[in-house]
Amino acid sequence: MAESISSFWGPVTSTKECCEVNYAHSSYIAEFYNTISNIPTILLALIGLINALRQRFEKRFSVLHVSNMTLAIGSMLYHATLQNVQQQSDETPMVWEVLLYMYILYSPDWHYRSTMPIFLFVYGAAFAIAHSVFHFGIGFKVHYIILILLCVPRMYKYYIYTKDVSAKRLATVFLVTFLFGSLFGFCDRIFCKEISRWPINPQGHALWHVFMGFNSYFANTFLMFCRAQQRGWSPKVLHLMGALPYVKIEKPKSQ
Repeated sequence: MAESISSFWGPVTSTKECCEVNYAHSSYIAEFYNTISNIPTILLALIGLINALRQRFEKRFSVLHVSNMTLAIGSMLYHATLQNVQQQSDETPMVWEVLLYMYILYSPDWHYRSTMPIFLFVYGAAFAIAHSVFHFGIGFKVHYIILILLCVPRMYKYYIYTKDVSAKRLATVFLVTFLFGSLFGFCDRIFCKEISRWPINPQGHALWHVFMGFNSYFANTFLMFCRAQQRGWSPKVLHLMGALPYVKIEKPKSQ
């Protein structure tokens, strides 16, 4: 929703915009709510990172939490500027993040373990270069959905093989936050003209950011629990300040 207002970043060059009035609150932030709504993702990923480092989880989970923060920061840059270059800093980390999830989900049963990270790294780098040159539109969305769908069977397998009720609840909340976030994001995109006539804009894309921040956190926590079970670390789901779940492990003394 472009507006004829003086802006620090100049004319909009991104290939997509959301249903929010540009530069309504500041000449430095194009989409104010879509920008600040990434803050919960950064904070949740930071909490997850601290827990992973403090308990010496495998490095893959530290990288995963950092990936969540990187994606959120890239999204903030994009929505604050609505520039094409910053759009790449939002979309490319989305693909990198899903590739990392694929590694965490499939690597435990991969017979040639060194080939998977090498392949995913080369694939991610090739995509980044191609996307920066060709600026995929609908192709990016289709590609991203396919990558997510490839993760679903393995995530479901982890769910059905997990007997712990608290861990299953993490997976359930992960699914619920994804569905709600997708619903708000879909409505923001499809019904923008109608929403623009409402007295108050519900900021569906901003709500998508918030829900997906929690979605990522619950997904990471569930995967940390499953991996700890695989390693025999006696994981338990506890709650920070009685609300936010996290995984507590007890490694054998030999480890």
